This record gives sequence, C-alpha cells and structure tokens, in this order.
Amino acid sequence: METAYVLVKSEMAHEMDVMNKLLQIDQVKEAKGTFGVYDIFVKIEGNTSREVEDVITKQIRKVPYVLSTTTLSVIPEQDKK
Repeated sequence: METAYVLVKSEMAHEMDVMNKLLQIDQVKEAKGTFGVYDIFVKIEGNTSREVEDVITKQIRKVPYVLSTTTLSVIPEQDKK
C-alpha cells in the first residue's frame, strides 16, 4: 500500500465544493480543511505509487476550483503506523 498526502489550494469560497468532490474519489481516505497557505489536506492510499500518481494528476488536479497541489510522498522505510 502506497500513501501520499496532498496539499490543495482552491479558489476562495469553493473549499467545500472541492472537498466534497475529493471525498468521492475512492483512493482519498481523508480530506480536511486547513488554515494557512493551503486550503485542504488530503490523504491518498493506493496499491502502487503509479496509482497514487494517477489519482493526483488525472483526478484531483482536474477537480473544478483546484488551483494547485503539492504532494508529500511517504518514505516507506519510515512509515510507522
């Protein structure tokens, strides 16, 4: 299982629209609103790193009102659950 976290910037006043769309994506396990530079913190889990990459590039970035994303990939050797 591959895990990544994505920091999402959205258009002002559309944060909930974006969050609701993100939560409809199967690989999105959590989406939480945040204060600061980014508007939404997203946890993604996929079977492979390619699947995670595809979710980000082909689904999350295409959600209406998403302005930008920053991806934080987990280092497998340091993934302590």
